[in-house]
Order: sequence, then structure tokens, then C-alpha cells
Amino acid sequence: MSQTLRGRAIVAGKAEGPALVSRTPLSFLGGVDGETGIIIEPRHPLKGQAIAGVILVFPSGKGSTVGSYVLYRLAQAGLAPRAIINATSEPIVAVGALIAGIPLVDQIDINLIENGMHVAVDEGVVCVG
Repeated sequence: MSQTLRGRAIVAGKAEGPALVSRTPLSFLGGVDGETGIIIEPRHPLKGQAIAGVILVFPSGKGSTVGSYVLYRLAQAGLAPRAIINATSEPIVAVGALIAGIPLVDQIDINLIENGMHVAVDEGVVCVG
């Protein structure tokens, strides 16, 4: 059964793929290895997971503004997520997604998305299932 969620397109675009979901905020500076795209934050629930090629779902970003550049660098290396879905986006993730060309949607109830679900993002509309 599929479900359609409507949010706000921060960075317009279309993408689809499997969801990688965190219920806790994520920092790209110090939380994601800029060389590998692996989550390395010590106590993060997704530690050891790769963000490349997935629809990355998390409540919001955190940490330094340099995290925007880390996201851009990952995109240049082909290691970035296909799209990002946030409950509430903030400037670090928004700027990173914008300069990297990664579709970003927020104002989504991320509790309705589980790891591994197929997700499609299209201009602020998120189809799950």
C-alpha cells in the first residue's frame, strides 16, 4: 500500500530509492565521513551505514555550517543521497542540498517512513510504499 505525503520542496527535484531513516538529527561535519559517505558519529543509530544512493530521512541537521560543504563534496564524489527528507530542515542541510543539487523536502511526518521502504520524491510530494 502506498501513501502520499505532501511537504515543502526546499530544493526542487525528483529522485527515488530505498529509505535510510534516522529518528535522531544528523551532522554532516563529524557525523558523516566526507571520503566514504559512511555515518561515523559514535552514538548515532545509523553508525556504519552508507548514505550514497538512498533517500536519507532524518528529523533535522545539526552541527557546524561546514556540514554544507561536506554534503557538496559527497555529491561531487558520487557518495551523496539521492534525496533528503526532513521533518524540519535547517540552514546547514538546506544550503548543502542546494549547492549539491540534492532534492530536499521538509514538513514531512518522518515517522511514516521506515528503513528500506521505496520512496519517491517529486517537487515536495513524497510517495512511500
